[in-house]
Amino acid sequence: MITTIGNVKPLLEEASRCLSCKNARCQKHCPIQTPIPEIIKLFQEDKLIEAGEKLFENNPLSALCAIVCPHEKQCYGNCIKGIKGEPIQFYEMERYISQKYLEEISYKKPILNGKKVAIVGSGPAGITIALILAQKGYAITIFEKNEEIGGMLRYGIPKFRLPRVLLELIQKRLLELGVKIRYNTLIGPVVTLERLQTDGYEAVFIGTGVWNPKPLNIKGETLGHVHYAVNYLKSPESYSLGKKVLVIGAGNVAMDAARTAKRSGAEEVTIVYRRDFTDMPATKVEIKEAQEEGVGFATFRTPVEITDAGLITLETKGMEDEEGTSRIVKIEGSEKLIQADAIIIAVSQVPKNNIVLTARGLDVGTSGLILTDETGHTTQEGVFASGDVVTGARTVVEAVANAKMVAKSIEDFLMEKK
Repeated sequence: MITTIGNVKPLLEEASRCLSCKNARCQKHCPIQTPIPEIIKLFQEDKLIEAGEKLFENNPLSALCAIVCPHEKQCYGNCIKGIKGEPIQFYEMERYISQKYLEEISYKKPILNGKKVAIVGSGPAGITIALILAQKGYAITIFEKNEEIGGMLRYGIPKFRLPRVLLELIQKRLLELGVKIRYNTLIGPVVTLERLQTDGYEAVFIGTGVWNPKPLNIKGETLGHVHYAVNYLKSPESYSLGKKVLVIGAGNVAMDAARTAKRSGAEEVTIVYRRDFTDMPATKVEIKEAQEEGVGFATFRTPVEITDAGLITLETKGMEDEEGTSRIVKIEGSEKLIQADAIIIAVSQVPKNNIVLTARGLDVGTSGLILTDETGHTTQEGVFASGDVVTGARTVVEAVANAKMVAKSIEDFLMEKK
């Protein structure tokens, strides 16, 4: 794996292995259709600014996606070179080019077109829409409930995975474009959607993500040594977990929580999962890195009760029914107590309801996700939504791809209104 961001020589050597496929499988399997062969060619020709501009135009969060995307399922995992050898590590080139571009460009504040747009939430979707519309002259105000922008990018992904300098660069570009940011402002309780519209925002975008942890609903979940991963990752330095930590779940959030706990001083960190490694939703890279850092795994164990001493689990096994469908069953009588000083639950997240409870005419589904049409229109006129608050937890690049479509939808709406 190429690990350097400052030395371009290994990246050029990697670029020289690219076959410049006409129907590039890497590009086809990228959720945002990054023009990979074209970018590699520009990189080889030392046209870094042109390459960065194309990356940024296609994906305003290219510098971040180059780090946090599940590459093994997208560009890297579908490279033709991987059939008989090692796939091209395009994401390393993308990271280098995108960061250079963000560092070297600067924007002049565009002439405003008289239209105001409010963006609720500064996660991947909100930032993407702000960057796109601000460059076109729309007066953008971002309302962020935290003290910094980024949403899950900042408060859900550990610093050791995603350098905060990239978010600072993106914020700098937003401010250059004239975007206003109101921090520590939760839309709903005091400032409502109706107030935003009354104050002249002709379109409102909701990209608040999924911040409420999904509970296991087992006995002992309210005990003092039990924490939810989405809360823990927001401020891990606030927690005293002790020596033995259990993490329930096996997605990327669970891996992040486990690695963070290990790096924060826990001597023994174990991930508890009811299936085997092959069924874990986390990427292979995340699992491998967790193992390399000393995180243990207790597979085929499902939690049934939390006690002061730790977690009681039942053994599980995989079975196939008559139709050939695989399922997991519990083995009765196989109770086992896994001792722990702290337990972190990382199974899923759902949206907060602060906006929905105060907004008239904004419909949600049974899981609390905001209902929209295929172009991001909610059931309230002039209000749009996309990202995790609509789809549930997805990847950053999927949020960006959907946000690009919704930005066009917002612009069309405002043009028709004019």
